Amino acid sequence: MESIETAAGPIDADRLGNVLSHEHIFVVNDDYRVNFLPDWDEQAQIDAAVATLTRLKASGIDTLMDVSVPGLGRNVERIAAVADRVDLNIVLATGLYTYHDLPFQFHYTGPGLGFDAPDPLERRFVRDLTVGIGRSAIRAGFLYCAIESEGLSTGVERVMRAVGRAAVETGAPVVVHTNPHTASGLVAQRVLAEEGVDLSRVRMSHCGDTTDLDYLMRLADAGSLLGLDRFGVDVLLPYADRMRTLLALIERGYSDRIMLSQDAFCFSDWFEPASLAEAAPDWDYFQVTGRVIPDLLAAGVSREVIDTMMRAVPRAFLTRSAGSSVSSDAVITVADFEKTGFSPEKP
Repeated sequence: MESIETAAGPIDADRLGNVLSHEHIFVVNDDYRVNFLPDWDEQAQIDAAVATLTRLKASGIDTLMDVSVPGLGRNVERIAAVADRVDLNIVLATGLYTYHDLPFQFHYTGPGLGFDAPDPLERRFVRDLTVGIGRSAIRAGFLYCAIESEGLSTGVERVMRAVGRAAVETGAPVVVHTNPHTASGLVAQRVLAEEGVDLSRVRMSHCGDTTDLDYLMRLADAGSLLGLDRFGVDVLLPYADRMRTLLALIERGYSDRIMLSQDAFCFSDWFEPASLAEAAPDWDYFQVTGRVIPDLLAAGVSREVIDTMMRAVPRAFLTRSAGSSVSSDAVITVADFEKTGFSPEKP
């Protein structure tokens, strides 16, 4: 049985269970926290996260993939303190999060730079995957990078290529933050493929932010997995549209290329909590289990298809094995969905 690295140590793959494939626990940059969050209470935040994740486990989730990396405030000691107290598998990422520029720590050292040397990004990513993150023995389980509407800047390309080389060296899978409105997933596929990455080992995040099925099918047909992972973020795309996109992809036979999630967090220093609650009141960890899965079942989607998206596809992704599939007669049509009278506008 192949093992999976988690914040509490390696586990057998058969313990993954139901997986949320794109979440955060803390998005807290420590430079910002020390200087601009004077009321931060470390223990209280850990306690609150433990309470929330305990509820998440009770809702039917067994594993959470935490995509927070440097640039998003990854703190392995803080996550370990949470993982020690919850019955939830937390799989950590390595990589670097930027939409444009690299941190100054990487501006001057690398191939062709002032200090001409092998790219330190790649070596740091590989160490996280094979030795441990920071001073810990906790190893990352996958790689993460981003390409937003700013496109393939010099910094973004350097991170992505370093991620690609680390993926080839270690066999680790890759998650990419994308912007479907600029088709940035296609750019990521090209760059990663140029570095030798098997695109079936790449998950394109935030695909659920669009209703452009042609674009999504193009990504999947090239081999990549589709992350429909922002349920509850209606400010970017209403829930009804997200559900119609999901149902349409299932109808077309892509359930073995889909993973579901919410991109939620216990705490983020990006937002004022009160303002966020007003702008996105449904954005939390409980949309998939409390809303999406019941709505899929109500629409006639089989438990086999749901298990494929929640269990089989994430397991195959994290265990470096080929993806699973479901038979075509296990799916439904959008017309069937509409006939049920179910309205995706309502919880």
